[in-house]
Amino acid sequence: MNLAIEAKNLTKNFGNFQAVKGITFQIKRGETFALLGENGAGKSTIMRMVACRSPLTDGELYVEGFDVKYQDREIRSIIGVVPQENNLDPDLNVRENLIVYSRYFRIPLKIALERSDELLDFIKLSEKANAKVDHLSGGMKRRLIIARALLHQPQILLLDEPTTGLDPNVRQEIWEKLEELRRTENLTIVLSTHYMDEAEKLSQQILLLSHGKIIAEGAPRHIIEDKVKKFALEIREAESLVPQIKDSKIFFQKRGTSHLYFADSVEELTSLINFYGTRQVILRPSNLEDVFLQLVDK
Repeated sequence: MNLAIEAKNLTKNFGNFQAVKGITFQIKRGETFALLGENGAGKSTIMRMVACRSPLTDGELYVEGFDVKYQDREIRSIIGVVPQENNLDPDLNVRENLIVYSRYFRIPLKIALERSDELLDFIKLSEKANAKVDHLSGGMKRRLIIARALLHQPQILLLDEPTTGLDPNVRQEIWEKLEELRRTENLTIVLSTHYMDEAEKLSQQILLLSHGKIIAEGAPRHIIEDKVKKFALEIREAESLVPQIKDSKIFFQKRGTSHLYFADSVEELTSLINFYGTRQVILRPSNLEDVFLQLVDK
């Protein structure tokens, strides 16, 4: 099989705490694969094990056929890592941050300069090449870190919470660049995020995690339609009303002060709207957040 990453019974303990609980998954080459879940679900722990930065407690993990237990040098040479934190060197300008990093991979200076200019153009920072890092916006810094991770032309790009704290328009811009990379370079992208919309828009496959265990996996739309049906009717401030559950084909969920109904067609839901009078009503496609909240609440 055309696999970039394969995990079998992957387990990670920190003392008596089990962060990853014997999970098994496969990631195909050239796809964007999302590890999705709340803070503490085990996403970053899995990313660190893939990057050979944290040893396995038990199980097996292979990256492009290399065993993380014994072939960490080979793995590090073919992966690019975008960490959660901005760890750029503030004493260097934008281009220098790339050139200095290229030395870790023993890239000849001429090639490093050419590659740096190509990447700065790709991430639209060419005009900032001589600017100090401290003068960049948060979104620019994240784009620069992504460019740095791509300098040695890795086969796999690991992104750990790449857009945390960024404005929605900046997040959208980064999503577009990542999709362009995957499509044009056949790059395998492994994305760790707690943003449900980010995972749904970017990934072909996801692992939905909670407390170190897989609670759902597969293509985003397949998971959504399998777990909560295609459409959702959301009614705000409905806590004082009795739920209108009259059809076995409609799934109901109470979330805070809201009532939510899920069905496979819009027509099955529209008949409920009149009951709620002037309350705010939202009829929309179901999403991964609906899946997550349903499964975690169980």
